[in-house]
Amino acid sequence: MPDGENGRTVVLHFKEMKPGMTQSGNGYIWEQAAPYHYLKDVPFKKLISSNKIRKQPLFYGPYKLSKVVRGQSVTWVPNEYYYKGKPKLSKITASVISPNSVAQSIKSRKFDVMAVINSQWQNIKNTKDVNFIAHIPLSYSYLGFKVGKWDSKLGENVMNDHAKMNNKALRQAIAYGMNVNEVYKRYSSGLSFRIPTLIPKQYGPFFDKNVKGYDYNIKKGNELLDKAGFKKKGTYRVQPNGKPLTIHLAAMSGSSVQQPIIQNYIQQWKKMGLKVKLTGGRLMEMNSFYDKVQHDSPEVDMFIGAWSLSSEPSQNDLYGQKAPFNYSRFVTKKNTELLNDMDSLKAFDKDYRIKKFHEWQKYMDDEAYVVPVANSYAITAVNNKLTGYSLKPSRSMGNGYPNWYYVGYAK
Repeated sequence: MPDGENGRTVVLHFKEMKPGMTQSGNGYIWEQAAPYHYLKDVPFKKLISSNKIRKQPLFYGPYKLSKVVRGQSVTWVPNEYYYKGKPKLSKITASVISPNSVAQSIKSRKFDVMAVINSQWQNIKNTKDVNFIAHIPLSYSYLGFKVGKWDSKLGENVMNDHAKMNNKALRQAIAYGMNVNEVYKRYSSGLSFRIPTLIPKQYGPFFDKNVKGYDYNIKKGNELLDKAGFKKKGTYRVQPNGKPLTIHLAAMSGSSVQQPIIQNYIQQWKKMGLKVKLTGGRLMEMNSFYDKVQHDSPEVDMFIGAWSLSSEPSQNDLYGQKAPFNYSRFVTKKNTELLNDMDSLKAFDKDYRIKKFHEWQKYMDDEAYVVPVANSYAITAVNNKLTGYSLKPSRSMGNGYPNWYYVGYAK
């Protein structure tokens, strides 16, 4: 800020206004500065792999990149051009370690700041000389059902009315078969929890507290399947047309508890007579998982994914007709209408926008093309000698990251 905080002014012109523009993270206003003078000669297709991005990037924050050991660590040192002056630490090194080493590293205080793996909480919660801070991030895991494909020529999702999972009763029954609260009470000390809607509670009035979601209810699931014509033949049910029903589930590998959690869900679905198998016979590494999900692999009937969300609650970029992230590929007239309404000029009236968000949550809850599963506390172990490490809005970058300018080390 060479001319001070009230210095130069930038005026942005838009062809049309959107209600989301009043909030950060809206996608209409770019909120990060990029050094045009430094990057203008790099061809766009080479930008991500260029040395100007990978090895010698420019920074306007309190620290700048000093050293990268690929796949192992990154070291940062004070940025002499930072407008507030020199920060308190001489350097910061961020290291990559195995999830299996996290608990021991916290107990031995090998690092000053570490993200906690919730399933290991009981093992580390009494560690001395460590402060544990937590927040609930804007994110959630969800169960999605494949009911169409992405059409690259049209640049939009196209739903298939005859898709295996395009049966509302089947989707609802599967949702009732997930004992989410029971699972996370056992495997995460209650630090993960079931969420009822696709709009998290952190969005305040946009969250509809009257939508209850799908509690664990095998009896209700069985009733839905019976009524919809999914009859039992031996252990498993068949489709209403009499053909065998096998549902392929794609799920990512993760911590040591991921395998038993997923196998538990498969067992619950079996209690309802649903034959569910893992795509490829096992949990998948993240890149392989998204490769199959994004490219609408015929080996995937349903999948358990997760989102990190923007602070602007619009759902158009996740579940719209032209949204590549709409991995279920569902497109309905009602969904498009509600998504357009929540981002319309009328939605500058906050009460109107809230009303449309509530209508959308009720609609999505009923249709169950995407079923919210859980969110989790994000816990960080912090050396108690660190000062200024805070998640308060005035001292953080948002979404659980501190402003490192204020962080120091007490002697």
